[in-house]
Amino acid sequence: MSKEDEIRDILNEVVQSISAAQSNPRTWLPWVVYLLARLEEKATNENPAYKDSFLEMLSALQDEIRNRTRTGGWH
Repeated sequence: MSKEDEIRDILNEVVQSISAAQSNPRTWLPWVVYLLARLEEKATNENPAYKDSFLEMLSALQDEIRNRTRTGGWH
């Protein structure tokens, strides 16, 4: 199993845990924000130069969310 597959499996378990604890998707926002905050913390603690890269990723995420809202699908 590849590292990417392992991460997907872990994230799928997290999704199941969150949805089991809180079935209303509207309540998931704090968990998404928490995940992003931990990822930012990890990136910038390991290498402060990654701060700009993280902000670029957030911008790309905004684009993905806009596309999802417009098209109804994830790319």
